[in-house]
Amino acid sequence: MSSELLPEDPLPAPGQSRAGLVRGAAGRIETLLAAPTGSLRGGVLICHPHPLYGGALSNKVTYSLAATALKAGFAALRFNFRGVGKSEGRHDEGRGETEDAVLLGGWLRARLPTEAPLLLAGFSFGSFIALKAAARLRPAGLMSVAPPFGKYFGDEPAPPHPGCPWRVLHSRDDEVVSYDSTLVELRRYTPMPELITVDGCGHFFHGRLDEVQSAFTGLLAQAVPA
Repeated sequence: MSSELLPEDPLPAPGQSRAGLVRGAAGRIETLLAAPTGSLRGGVLICHPHPLYGGALSNKVTYSLAATALKAGFAALRFNFRGVGKSEGRHDEGRGETEDAVLLGGWLRARLPTEAPLLLAGFSFGSFIALKAAARLRPAGLMSVAPPFGKYFGDEPAPPHPGCPWRVLHSRDDEVVSYDSTLVELRRYTPMPELITVDGCGHFFHGRLDEVQSAFTGLLAQAVPA
């Protein structure tokens, strides 16, 4: 059973994970924090896909991002957006979700060694939230998987460039988020993020999670050289 994670709680022991609850603006936020087995290189906050369409911290792409981070030596913090699982509150069209991501990014950063970097990652809706949060968290790197520019946010402007190594993974045959629309939006950024284009993965990368793992492993190596 999850218990409240107090401000002084450290990272779990190497190779261990801990479920918990963190106080947020709309109530408690359900979290799952895991530590790598070896030396700690940093931490990654990972955001899941749209909560109104089944998105949760258990999503397989989100899980794959966390597993990749752990394998590379990074602590991985996943969390449920408002109204999902044990997280309190209601869906807030990306506004409150961004506030929660910023809070948890700071929460994770406070538990890392002073010199250890914080990175952000997200899938679909979660990638847009991570990009928005990056403007305030100033991460060392950002991984975006199938970012839905404009799809869920109406006339909201695109977030600013995160100012760090930024890698985007998108399948050309994505049936949920238009690859062509993503390409148009990415070209507006200077510098343009590194776009990794794949074929045959669809939006959910069924049977192709190795593409996610490979892209994220490369971003981690670029942002935080061993």
